[in-house]
Amino acid sequence: MSEKLVQAKGTLYGVSLGPGDPGLITRRGWALLERRDAVWTYPVRSLRKDSYALDIALRAGLQPPAQHQSLLFPMTHDAEKLARHWLKAAETVRALLDGGQDVLFLVEGDASTYASFGYLARVLRELEPEARIEIVAGVNSFNAACAQLQMPLSEQDDTIAIVPAAYGIAAVERMLEDFDTLVLMKVKPLLDDLIDLLERRGLLAHSRFIEKAGSPVERIVHEVASLRGTKVNYLSLLLVRNPGRVRGELQRGCRKKEESQAATEPDEAPQPDESET
Repeated sequence: MSEKLVQAKGTLYGVSLGPGDPGLITRRGWALLERRDAVWTYPVRSLRKDSYALDIALRAGLQPPAQHQSLLFPMTHDAEKLARHWLKAAETVRALLDGGQDVLFLVEGDASTYASFGYLARVLRELEPEARIEIVAGVNSFNAACAQLQMPLSEQDDTIAIVPAAYGIAAVERMLEDFDTLVLMKVKPLLDDLIDLLERRGLLAHSRFIEKAGSPVERIVHEVASLRGTKVNYLSLLLVRNPGRVRGELQRGCRKKEESQAATEPDEAPQPDESET
């Protein structure tokens, strides 16, 4: 008696496309997107909106395969509504994978950084613990923004915080004590308050605004105060350098520990700095 052939299940790929410039799609991502035997899926915020991720791929000259579809990831803080849509998206992808098809989920920016792909992958694993998932790394919006601005994200032993601005003004101000660079994501709801904070802390001259980095409608604003009272896109961020932060003395490329902390830790043999190896 011949054994029945078991159809292999497909793989879900989170394909990072970068923040807007098609030239920032990686070779790995491009190779996957050129396949004609995989299904494209891409997020939309509402059924009346186009997919920004899909737009990046189309502007790259890539053509969707015969089978492609949007998945709804609504903009809401309603936990039940979000869970319902994440589950529906995961069930849609699971059915395709069970049919032996590979699924590409298109993601603007990087699939591991504040991306809807994380929710999709998590719920899919809850439904199918053995699901095969691969993430294709990509360029983050803040890396692309720094490149456009010719502004270093970090130097030497600088500290960096990447923060959704929705954490609030008080939280952002506390971080100014500990970080040399702040990347403030999704600044639209609090932009005026953030401008007031940066003005009070004397940091407006060290701040830059960028919207839809790398896209045809990219907007860069050096005079951040000029944005007060204006509307900005959801895909926008502030880069804040904090040159006046009080920092400890350097010792072989690392900050000296506080005496109380050093006293409680065992002695270790000195290690070479990476720049010395």
